[in-house]
Amino acid sequence: MNTDLTTKKVVIIGGGPAGLTAARELLKRRVPAVVLEADKQVGGIARTVNYKGFLFDIGGHRFFTKWDEVNQIWKETLGDKFLERPRLSRIYYNKKFFLYPLAAKNALFGLGLGESCRILCSYIKARLAPTTKEENFEEWVCNRFGRRLYEIFFKTYTEKVWGVPCTTIRAEWAAQRIRGLSLLTAIRNAILPGKNGNVKTLIDKFHYPERGPGQMWETMAVQLNDKGYRVLLERRVVRICHEQGRVTKVITKSPADSEEFQGTDFISSMPIRELISALDPPPPKEVRDAADKLRYRDFLIVSLIVNRKEVTPDNWIYVHEPGVKVGRIQNFKNWSAAMVPDPAKSCLGMEYFVFEEDELWASPDHQLIDMARREIVDLGLVRADEIEDGTVVRIQKAYPMYDEDWTARVDTIRRYLSQYLPNLQLVGRNGMHKYNNQDHSMITAVYAARNICGADYDLWAVNTEPDYHEESKQQEATIPHEPPYAEPTNVYAQR
Repeated sequence: MNTDLTTKKVVIIGGGPAGLTAARELLKRRVPAVVLEADKQVGGIARTVNYKGFLFDIGGHRFFTKWDEVNQIWKETLGDKFLERPRLSRIYYNKKFFLYPLAAKNALFGLGLGESCRILCSYIKARLAPTTKEENFEEWVCNRFGRRLYEIFFKTYTEKVWGVPCTTIRAEWAAQRIRGLSLLTAIRNAILPGKNGNVKTLIDKFHYPERGPGQMWETMAVQLNDKGYRVLLERRVVRICHEQGRVTKVITKSPADSEEFQGTDFISSMPIRELISALDPPPPKEVRDAADKLRYRDFLIVSLIVNRKEVTPDNWIYVHEPGVKVGRIQNFKNWSAAMVPDPAKSCLGMEYFVFEEDELWASPDHQLIDMARREIVDLGLVRADEIEDGTVVRIQKAYPMYDEDWTARVDTIRRYLSQYLPNLQLVGRNGMHKYNNQDHSMITAVYAARNICGADYDLWAVNTEPDYHEESKQQEATIPHEPPYAEPTNVYAQR
């Protein structure tokens, strides 16, 4: 690897958390770089939408991490605009609210003694006769929690999120999102809190930018531009040219014209499927086929403006009711008071998990707003006459799907790129088709930048650690079925 940094020129595809972090790390090392973002603003799925002064997040992005260097980046970027916030989330099931993480007394009284006994018996049965091969999500969860609890608190919600039966979701996704926990330890730690000094607990506080996650990435983009590291918007990469085993340049398409960006090294966070289709000349057929078969779950949010000072105390609510299509509800005012311009009003985000080919995705905005209005009234959270306005945002490829053979497909692509295009590194969630959080995406970007400077980090080892991604050092066992939280819109126009 050429480590003469004076000869380096890096082209970064994607202006989300991963791409901007890579540019920031290269700035520290004085390696020239340019960031190419296809959208009109930075942040990717971690940007913030501004609708008539009401700010909302696309999915709710908590800022938490076990990496000190990531925390340092966040704090250096925003300073005192980086707030510490309390966490409260609940599950809405069978017309009742359940604390999340589940608390023994709350669950017992909410479900009733009979149902609680059925859950315990189901759990004992699963422990005595577990499924020997854990190939899918259902088998993985049932082995650890029993079938009855799986049916109550996992199946309906997970299938609403992913749009496919739990039996088609690979066990790797469950293992990545639900780590080291069981029903027995959940009950024990809820009933006897603090008895074990090493008890695990999900975080009850998190950090959050004062004006939403987009504030972090907009600020970082401005800082990069001020230092001469250009962050160019509306530059959609349409061709990635390579010859003699090296990527040499990328071609972008903008509303104005096409542009060419040459470089010695390339970092990409664009979806793998799009990256492979952009390679010129094209890769072998088996690589193209592997990329074409990768699937994504899309996402849309209907944000409702409610004429009420306080709606619920939650940051967000998981909706386990099969009778409504909404999967999760965000209460953005409880993330930060600055997200709402009028303290007498609230902004609620109704989240729907969809595929682009779904009828819901193609529905007109007014129909989606009417549906969200009906559903939140049916759930009993607000009255119809309190809803003043609403808006819709659609997000393509929000979540990479861990369906059958996804690992083999990604491995086929990885082998080809590492062997034939070693100066192209993949980072971020869609860049790696891997369920990364913001901090995971950022660390892959930091490592990619350092690799360009001579290091030898394995980017694919990030987010494979055995500890649950959301646990603090004092962890409690609970039942974390956190759905994908997408992490679009504040205006950023500096070129």
